[in-house]
Amino acid sequence: MCAHERWKEAWRLVFESNGARMNYEVAGDSGRVLLLLHGWGGCINSWLPVIRGFQREYRVVAVDFPGFGESPEPSEGWSVTEYARLTADFIESLGEESIDLIAHSFGGRVALLLSTMIPDKIGRQILTGCAGLPSKKSASGRLSETAFHALSSVADNAFTRRVIGAERIARARDAMRGLFGSADYKNASPRMRETFQKVVSQDLTDCLPLVKASTLLIWGENDTATPQWMGKKMEETIPGAGLVVFEGAGHFAYLEQYARFYAIAHKFLLG
Repeated sequence: MCAHERWKEAWRLVFESNGARMNYEVAGDSGRVLLLLHGWGGCINSWLPVIRGFQREYRVVAVDFPGFGESPEPSEGWSVTEYARLTADFIESLGEESIDLIAHSFGGRVALLLSTMIPDKIGRQILTGCAGLPSKKSASGRLSETAFHALSSVADNAFTRRVIGAERIARARDAMRGLFGSADYKNASPRMRETFQKVVSQDLTDCLPLVKASTLLIWGENDTATPQWMGKKMEETIPGAGLVVFEGAGHFAYLEQYARFYAIAHKFLLG
């Protein structure tokens, strides 16, 4: 079944809490919930192969964070804290005793804060290219690196072009170029510029030892947006965490080497 056909079967819904709206989709109608949290500039479509791979064994839920995909921007500039609070409310609304999750980059920031907000709700989690540790780069430098290096690496991957579609990737790259161009994201809305500044300025180091969920870290050897030292630091500080490094991969390791990612993720999540 192709990705387009599969998405016709997904349920498109909207979650609202305290005036914020978040678009989400559900694939699969039985099993434990697997929540997917995308990176900065991403959306539900960032997870297409992952959803297709896990929907037979999980009820896979993917969200568009406010300001991304089809979700409207927040009413004011948000930090990671506001995104995590909304996501925690969303998880509570699912009515599950606990869930599993996979988070990429900015989504990993949210996952780390969730670990302190609702620690008993997260069973197993995979954090890939997880952000949240302070960098020596400026905020605008981190943004450019995340938006352009990461997207370029995944866009040039043949598997990704086949699964997501070259046209969709081209549109995404054009949108990212317009949003986060050389003039420090000059075309972004003032609200999302403020949001980005708050997000990248929030140091989540203190969250690491508080994580209770079984955690697997997956990193790209050549990740320049969240360098490998960040993964090693998280492995050392998150209790019981394991780290797998994908040789030759960048910030989008889960897409660049999807077959390997799926095999490792499946074994970790489902045994």
